[in-house]
Amino acid sequence: MLTIRREEPGDAEAVAHVHVRSWQAGYAGIMPAEVLDRLNVVAWAQRRRDMATADPANPFTTLVAEAEGRVTGFATFGPYRINQSRAELDETRGEVVGLYVDPACWGDGTAGALLTAARAGLADRGWTTYRVWVLADNARAHRFYTRAGLSPDGEESTYPVPLSGGRAPLALAELRYVGRVDGD
Repeated sequence: MLTIRREEPGDAEAVAHVHVRSWQAGYAGIMPAEVLDRLNVVAWAQRRRDMATADPANPFTTLVAEAEGRVTGFATFGPYRINQSRAELDETRGEVVGLYVDPACWGDGTAGALLTAARAGLADRGWTTYRVWVLADNARAHRFYTRAGLSPDGEESTYPVPLSGGRAPLALAELRYVGRVDGD
């Protein structure tokens, strides 16, 4: 049975594991293999701890999906990040900052359950609409969000992917999707 609950401090490593695995599977062919191969669960877990993602005072909330005692996905939502910066927030709009599911659970309803729970959390904070940034080449995510009732609003950005060897970051195109928290 799938349960959705708020992230707890002890979840950092399990959430990071899902994050890394989903990036490696979902972004294969979109991001360079060298980037995906060097992703490190321990480092990403520490980053979560440093960002205090499980702290109730954090303006962003992370929900985890758990099945049979194992974290299988997570969704993070909160105020809209201006220029995708957590330092500049637009409190009048909501955003799903990330939604990732372990590839072993793709297609089993976990992502939909997480999005539904995130929408409820956004509604609880008074937002009626929300935004999501999606890599332009991520066809799977485009299909998911379109089926969930979101649509691109014409805004575009770039996601800088750090490369090794002192090379300039790779700029991947992103599209912004917008939807209503009530799903209509």
